[in-house]
Amino acid sequence: MFRGNTLMLGYLENSKPAHEVFKGGWYRTGDLAVRHPDGYIQMKDKARDIIFCEGEVISTLEVEAVLLIHPQVLEAAVVGKYDEVLGETPCAFVKLKEGFGGGVEVSSREILEFCEGTLPGFMVPKVVIFGNLPSPTGKIQKFLLREKANIVGGQE
Repeated sequence: MFRGNTLMLGYLENSKPAHEVFKGGWYRTGDLAVRHPDGYIQMKDKARDIIFCEGEVISTLEVEAVLLIHPQVLEAAVVGKYDEVLGETPCAFVKLKEGFGGGVEVSSREILEFCEGTLPGFMVPKVVIFGNLPSPTGKIQKFLLREKANIVGGQE
């Protein structure tokens, strides 16, 4: 949240989003952060990107950070996939590096095993989908990935 004299008053010809983010003179970004005792502020995630899985709260940024450590992963994004029993489960979208490993493709099982070695079980993606990530402006459009995740079943 922030406010100040240089902050816009709202969105042109669109009052609904403005009503949601401008309250009491504060602009609510939807970012979740932690302030450490030394004053350092650490961004955790966007509120809309948090995954609630079987009573656990999962930061998509934490899962993405692990995926990006894998030597064959170029880009990664994680979103919540609706689950009738668990609420949501992590679904990973992965773009692999081109020409890496002499043409040997990495499997979704390998990606999941890599995550299992680092993340707690509830944070490990249940589904991995390979391909390009929608980012026409340079920022991954997670709303499109959420739609795709809920259409796709099982592991890709």
